[in-house]
Amino acid sequence: MTRFPLAAVFAAFFLALAWFVSLRQAALFLVGIGMGGVLAGARFGFTTGWRRLIEQRDPSGVMAQLVLLAIAAAVCMPLLAEYPTDLGAALGPPSISLLIGAFVFGATMQIADGCGSGTLYKAGMGVPLNMAILPVFAIGSFLGSAQLEQWLQLGATAPVSLVKTFGAGEAFGLTLIGLVVFGLAARAWVGKGASWFNRRLLIGAVLLAVLALLNLVIAGQPWGVVYGFGLWAAKLATAAGLFDPTANAFWSQPVNLNNLSQSVFLDVTSITNIGILAGALFVAAGQTAAQRAPLTGKQWLVGIIAGFLLGYSSRLAFGCNIGAMVSGISTGSLHGWIWVPLAFCGSLIGVRVRRHFAF
Repeated sequence: MTRFPLAAVFAAFFLALAWFVSLRQAALFLVGIGMGGVLAGARFGFTTGWRRLIEQRDPSGVMAQLVLLAIAAAVCMPLLAEYPTDLGAALGPPSISLLIGAFVFGATMQIADGCGSGTLYKAGMGVPLNMAILPVFAIGSFLGSAQLEQWLQLGATAPVSLVKTFGAGEAFGLTLIGLVVFGLAARAWVGKGASWFNRRLLIGAVLLAVLALLNLVIAGQPWGVVYGFGLWAAKLATAAGLFDPTANAFWSQPVNLNNLSQSVFLDVTSITNIGILAGALFVAAGQTAAQRAPLTGKQWLVGIIAGFLLGYSSRLAFGCNIGAMVSGISTGSLHGWIWVPLAFCGSLIGVRVRRHFAF
């Protein structure tokens, strides 16, 4: 399908959302399209950026991510401080599950060649492995959420908000210092002579920061991805009579139970996820499909297993590169700062496994 018919379909869906659902959901669909378009058009891959730093000593992807975090934090933190009852932060509790989940997620995202957003936009672009991973990612996310309470019983503390603890200015200052430390660590890892910035990725970082801000203002909550995946699988399991949400600690919470009972189009995370798929599809429609060598049976099996673990671990870690890193750090959650080094250590293992199976 060419871009013009796609644009017509997206416009019709936007109007249907605005008429039958709400203007907010229609606006979030457009935000999602923008996210998918930027991710696919700029090839802004969080997973790829980390892998290039590790394997090729190329820091440009990671530096673009740091720019994204700095811009988003500079705007989101003052807004959260000014409108604490209207806007929420992406808070997660420091816990044993966070430590394990972040490490496993970092490893499996390299094997599966995509985090939450990466899986979405690559599936939208028609990459076969990511299209196959998307449903098992959703199943893993659902199972992880259903068992989250047992994991939290291993040890957890209350979520820590830097904005509430220190105030917006101090929280942003601490965030900026942390990002500089990450940048210097990347410099030490790479050494001299490397090209630090990529214009395409920097433009993508700025656009994604703006879109993340729009998501926060329109939805009242930060950009997330994996909750939508788990919700889709939970809806199917509940409809099939395989799962009783009222007997589960996570899904019996009022907000989650309400999301299960109403249309998926009313869920803010789901609607932006749909938009990301649409935006990536739109970008792919104007390009010639890249010729890729077919995967072997072993590669398919490893990729699918990694995709399931990706979903499961993302719930234990309270988010992926978007929910935990981008939204967590930019809205002042301590758990985001814990997530990043653990996920990077996992990626060090993941790139080796990926290389072993010749992905």
